[in-house]
Amino acid sequence: MAKMTGHPLEEKLLDAWKPKGWQELTVLLAVSGGADSVALLRAMKAIKSGGSGRILAAHFNHGLRDKDSDADQAFVIDLCRRLGVACHLGCPDADHPLGESGDNLEAAARAARYEFLQKTAARLGARYVVTAHTADDQAETILHRIIRGTGIAGLSGMARARPLGEAATLIRPLLQFRRAELIAYLEYLGQPYRHDHSNDDTRFTRNRIRHHLLPELALHINPGVVDALLRLGSLAGQLQDVVHQLVVDLAEQCVIDDHGGSVRIDLGGLVGQSRYVIRELLIAVWRRQDWPMQSMGFSQWDLLAEMILDGIEGPMSEPRKQTFPGQVLAELHDSHLLLRRPHAL
Repeated sequence: MAKMTGHPLEEKLLDAWKPKGWQELTVLLAVSGGADSVALLRAMKAIKSGGSGRILAAHFNHGLRDKDSDADQAFVIDLCRRLGVACHLGCPDADHPLGESGDNLEAAARAARYEFLQKTAARLGARYVVTAHTADDQAETILHRIIRGTGIAGLSGMARARPLGEAATLIRPLLQFRRAELIAYLEYLGQPYRHDHSNDDTRFTRNRIRHHLLPELALHINPGVVDALLRLGSLAGQLQDVVHQLVVDLAEQCVIDDHGGSVRIDLGGLVGQSRYVIRELLIAVWRRQDWPMQSMGFSQWDLLAEMILDGIEGPMSEPRKQTFPGQVLAELHDSHLLLRRPHAL
């Protein structure tokens, strides 16, 4: 029987991530000390109705705000002590300090934090790593990607769950919760939390979106802009699920892994497929081969798709070759596209 709770937010979390799926397992919560993660910790403790699994906390001290960063850490340690939750701490590698600035600093901090969470989960045997991303975070992510330029997959925003390392799954159970709900919950509990003033720093693009762009859109264009972005993300996610299954089926039919790490794509199996689906198939091949993707933008994927479509349209007098980022060589023949890296040559 589900545990009865004292607040509607806890009941909502019970529905969003039912304890029967995790209370027998070790769960690692990312706790920064901010309102969202503190609310997550309190609510998770409240709804756990038994089971042999443990709820653990992980706090990563980026060391970017001097005494404030240390105060955040001390707050999380004390909160976990009072709740009876073991707290595991991390900080940047001394050999690789976070020396960037602006959005580069934000990206470096995020990468370091997730690396810490992955390693900590592996060390502790945690099956789930849980973060406190909210619906507001999701809307900001979708709008950010629209501004930078993205495809259908990017429009779907952050995934509710994704692999984190070999054994753990990253899960975001609060993606249906608004930030205001969490703050109201903490006020109900009388639970203090920390405020990270770097979240007010508009040198970061995400903060400009949060504090300026979204409020302006809500005030002057659409009061329901957050809900509109969330609907767009949901629809994009549903569409991407359909495309993903199509790509999986196509890969089984026409993608052959050759010995030595090269891949052969049979053009005959792609006759009649759209340019978009072919691009998605190529992206899936790259991921499966674990080839570098950072420098592969839309123009590179589209050029690869064009090579395939050219091959489908008619016979070629001689093979066509093109080298892509990561030194991946694409060689188009009459019947197939061969992809290989230098070590496979």
